[in-house]
Amino acid sequence: MAGTDDVAVTAADDALYVLTAVLLTPAQFPSVLGDDYPAACAALDLPPLADGYGLVLGQDGNGARWTVVIDDVSLVAVAIASWDCGMEYELSPDERAVVTALPGWPLAVAVAAPGVPAPHDPPAETADRPTLSPPDTGSWGPAQRRLGADEIALRWAAWREQIDDAHFRAPGGRAEGPQAAERGKDGPSFGGHAGVRRALAEARAYVDSPPPPGRVRSSFAPGDARMLRADGPGWSLVARTDDIAFVLLDDEPGEVLPVGRGPELPGLLEALDKMAVRPS
Repeated sequence: MAGTDDVAVTAADDALYVLTAVLLTPAQFPSVLGDDYPAACAALDLPPLADGYGLVLGQDGNGARWTVVIDDVSLVAVAIASWDCGMEYELSPDERAVVTALPGWPLAVAVAAPGVPAPHDPPAETADRPTLSPPDTGSWGPAQRRLGADEIALRWAAWREQIDDAHFRAPGGRAEGPQAAERGKDGPSFGGHAGVRRALAEARAYVDSPPPPGRVRSSFAPGDARMLRADGPGWSLVARTDDIAFVLLDDEPGEVLPVGRGPELPGLLEALDKMAVRPS
């Protein structure tokens, strides 16, 4: 997550020391908030505008955590790109771009603003809604499942190198992660795991009946491939269009289930990529 030092932005007549920012658009949104873009917006009580929002996370002068929602998506995109390149960028949206200020942070932020008290929730009397907070990493559920899929997409090479394609020749089994991948023996094609078969069948149904925006997303990958991300009730899928897929399930806490290409997966990934939402 990109961050700044002590950049201040004025929002709702209060100074906010910006720590980081993220996009909330159909193609890019914090997946911890929901399986798709409308669900992510609903988690923040926002209408799912077609152009989306920027979420600016920071602290006020008393150190309290706030998430400022702005409708200047381009400004936030430029700031994130600059920070990712190691460049300084003062994120100072116009007050007219501020949609609302929400108490708390929906994501974990590892940095804090200098010169103000440590990050803490704002007083209840200053907030007109429940305080946002990151999901508990000590438990397993939809949010943690989606975070796990995020991690695989971010570190695809590390996960993929632990999977020997020979494992796909025998039915059954699973891999718990890179360290346990050598034990995985997922079946050919869609595999023998009932939960994996259900997830892939529901993903296939998306091709004929498009789901809400953001359920299927396509992003850059090395070479001519694309990184695919699909989510549904109780499952997440991460795949490269030229390679295998990984499935995570609500019913399988902490498990990562690899799916070999076989005869069917390539066609499914190609079809999903054609209908996926892509960053502009």
